[in-house]
Amino acid sequence: MAENRDHDPFWLVTRHADIMAISRDPQRFANGIRPTVLTNRDGEALARAATPGGDGHLIRSLVQMDAPDHMKYRLLTQSWFMPKNLKIVEERVRALARETVDAMLAAGPECDFARDVAAHYPLRVIMDILGVPPADEPRMLMLTQQLFGSTDPELNRNKVEITSAEQAIAMLNYVIADFEHYFRELTADRRANPREDIATVIANAMVGGEQIPDRELAGYYMIIATAGHDTTSASTAGAIMELAKNPALFARFRDAGSDKAGLIEEAIRWTTPVQHFMRSAREDVEIGGQTIREGDWLMLNYVSANRDEGAFAEPFAFNPDREKNPQIAFGFGAHVCLGQHLARMEMRILMEELLPRLGSLELAGEPARVESVFVGGLKRLPIRFAAV
Repeated sequence: MAENRDHDPFWLVTRHADIMAISRDPQRFANGIRPTVLTNRDGEALARAATPGGDGHLIRSLVQMDAPDHMKYRLLTQSWFMPKNLKIVEERVRALARETVDAMLAAGPECDFARDVAAHYPLRVIMDILGVPPADEPRMLMLTQQLFGSTDPELNRNKVEITSAEQAIAMLNYVIADFEHYFRELTADRRANPREDIATVIANAMVGGEQIPDRELAGYYMIIATAGHDTTSASTAGAIMELAKNPALFARFRDAGSDKAGLIEEAIRWTTPVQHFMRSAREDVEIGGQTIREGDWLMLNYVSANRDEGAFAEPFAFNPDREKNPQIAFGFGAHVCLGQHLARMEMRILMEELLPRLGSLELAGEPARVESVFVGGLKRLPIRFAAV
């Protein structure tokens, strides 16, 4: 159990099998009791003081919900993200991928792939599906980076180092308020002018015979708008970084006929954008030979699980040819990522459109990761390339 004077003690769960066991058992391991992201004592106390009922969740989305609320809300949009429905939007996604590739090649022969390509393409896809107009996409990107990069001085709202819980909570509340204001206006529009988009579904959805409360409504928009592109951006940049490092892999996958599925799944494992979630034990239970007591807090460390020698052969090697790749970067069980199929489709289509048009690919500088313990990935990936 990890402990220091600033944080409450928590169990650090690192093995793939143990995280799978916890993820399969939402009845005994809850999301809503305590923060779902590691928070120090001061931060949790401030968040509880600032939230309805003192639940400590600055955002209440699917991530923070337990049964029965979780499934009621999840089912509102789940069908939109199933493979059968995604085929309907595949050509729209491909058109966005082609536009992205055209712009990259026109601006070449160098770019920061993480900033110029990976950050924008998934954003455009999820905003198109959600129903956010293209003119507002820069605002959504900025707010997402400020939310997930709140501990990174290069990305957070005030471009400063966070030195106190008060500072961190205040900064996050400003970002959340901006999101809420934007989606309040979007909701009003979709109730007056329904369209064929997810914003219309959320704005007009009913739970228990009533419209979704404002807090949960804002949380629903935010989880789709932010998680729907930031995590895919990270995995896409991770794939390109490994291809830039390995000329043989690049030559293989730039073949238009090559199957990209193994590359994509390995890039997701390798990057593991969501690095952890926290859970709270509802009762005494044994996990990995340890007795977890009711009320104990647990960190599910997905980065470690996706490097577990018990689940992966040579886990510290990037290998798109794995016979088995049980990566759990999308989580598992009741809370598995709603957009996992969309993420895979986006990555596949971009690779299909980009790689055959490149004659060469290499690093043009040192990559850099976001400074974050929650959602991680590359914030810089300088590359040099030649178009065919």
